Amino acid sequence: MSARVQPRQLAFALPHAESLTRDNFLEGPANEAALALVDSWPEWPNRIMLLVGPEGSGKSHLAAIWAEQAGARSISAHALTAAAVPGALATGALVVEDLRSSDVDERALFHLMNLAREDEAFVLITTREPPSAFAVELRDLRSRLRAVPAVSLLPPDDQLFRALIVKFCADRQLSVDETVVGYLATRIERSYAAVRQAVEMLDTEALRLGRPVTRALAAELLRNA
Repeated sequence: MSARVQPRQLAFALPHAESLTRDNFLEGPANEAALALVDSWPEWPNRIMLLVGPEGSGKSHLAAIWAEQAGARSISAHALTAAAVPGALATGALVVEDLRSSDVDERALFHLMNLAREDEAFVLITTREPPSAFAVELRDLRSRLRAVPAVSLLPPDDQLFRALIVKFCADRQLSVDETVVGYLATRIERSYAAVRQAVEMLDTEALRLGRPVTRALAAELLRNA
């Protein structure tokens, strides 16, 4: 008699809502300078500011908070075109998300910076690259970008790191206790991206197996990762 094969449960990647309000922003020494920048608007040292930090560090969350305060529109840096610049600046405030010097229309960005200065508009640019690393060919744009004041988000300290684990689990409606948080906090890379990836993997595996998220499940997952 052939053995019965246990059917494999499929895990469906359902969308989850990540709260980007001011009340749900996790504060800590790593992001206090960036949060102070957002809170100090419109008393900025420059009308164009750079928000620099690694993937998942909260740049988009901070940009969303500022956009709500300033009535700013938002555009992805790679989607920026010269024709889109006047409309993007129509409200007098703009978020330019995820600037990468390898994937941007340099003339469109230069046009944006010039028009923002002429119109006295505010622009908040988020990027993973420090200004000194911008590899752009347009010399005037390169010098202009490097002159823009930059505020950096730093790696999370232990308290913020643990709070991020809890928040990302809550965003996915995962119930976890301190044993899970403590286990993850001591075994994954101390970075925003690593937290997000670990929680996503836990969510997917728990759904596939029909199991709750426990320390044992986390241990199995990280052991096999």
